[in-house]
Amino acid sequence: MVGVCLGGARGRHPWPAVLVAEVGLADRTERLRAWLRECLSGEVPELTAASADASFRRYWRLRRGTGSLIAVDAPPAHEDSAGFVRLAHRLRAIGLNVPEIYAQDLAQGFLLVADLGERQYLDHLHPENADRLYGDAIGALIALQSAGPKRGLPDYDEPLLRRELGLFDEWLLDGLLGLPRAEQNRPMLEITYDLLVASALAQPRVCVHRDFHSRNLMLTEQANPGVLDFQDAVLGPVTYDLVSLLRDCYIDWPEARVQTWVNAYLGLALECGILEQAHAAAFMTWFDFMGVQRHLKAAGIFARLALRDGRPEYLPHLPRTLGYVHQVGERYPALVPLAGFVREQLLPRVLERTRG
Repeated sequence: MVGVCLGGARGRHPWPAVLVAEVGLADRTERLRAWLRECLSGEVPELTAASADASFRRYWRLRRGTGSLIAVDAPPAHEDSAGFVRLAHRLRAIGLNVPEIYAQDLAQGFLLVADLGERQYLDHLHPENADRLYGDAIGALIALQSAGPKRGLPDYDEPLLRRELGLFDEWLLDGLLGLPRAEQNRPMLEITYDLLVASALAQPRVCVHRDFHSRNLMLTEQANPGVLDFQDAVLGPVTYDLVSLLRDCYIDWPEARVQTWVNAYLGLALECGILEQAHAAAFMTWFDFMGVQRHLKAAGIFARLALRDGRPEYLPHLPRTLGYVHQVGERYPALVPLAGFVREQLLPRVLERTRG
């Protein structure tokens, strides 16, 4: 299990240094080994760091003969392993290639799960195979939206949408860039946030993965792709996962190819009843506005990872992420002021910061 969440910094724990002592890193590793000895009825193979992500979870690979397993350490005070297990069972039941759960100790926050391999989409996508790999990913997304769970999922509602936009304000504008409030054009931002939230809430509601992108999709020989990091799924806007996939913060594609993939998804979604024909005219606007909301949120998260968690490796993704906001904003009169703000106030400062 590698490349999960907004992370993928392999081989290092992702936790803020100030919290390592609180969580008890060394103690948890020893407790995990003891639990694994019980699960495996014997000596535990060497644990190799499989991945780190932007959370408190750690992942270890255990080599056993010709195969391997993944041990997950998710401190229960900070992570919801029960939600992961519950959703894993429900998603496997509809045919998605998510890790099978072999053993669990929810009280301690330990899991033993199937290993979906080490081949992230991000590392293997290229122009010649992109149509095939994105076709597989869109197929998995259609399955998630048409047959995935809805009951029991948190609602991706207005308060959550606004809290996410608040990450952009707090961590990018105020935090990383130190942009004075007088220079932030708050009236414009608040009007824009209202538009983005209204667009998201107007869309049909489906099961939303929330991080359906190239670092959470694994290239597998069968049932491609493997899907990771789904435990934060919500009931929310139909375009959210599609824009996460096609306007990825970690890799970009020519707009003509993105439009081709959007059209392929739209055709399938109409056939499967995820969308109705009446939705088709508004779909591209929904997609674009949802992307702006997500990329503002992601920019705030990248800044938070750098400032709070000591992980500056996310900052080089900011120009691409904000670049999407600028490019899309210039297509819509209501978003042109935001596009100008990003172009004139943010991108120069971000580029200076990331080059430094």
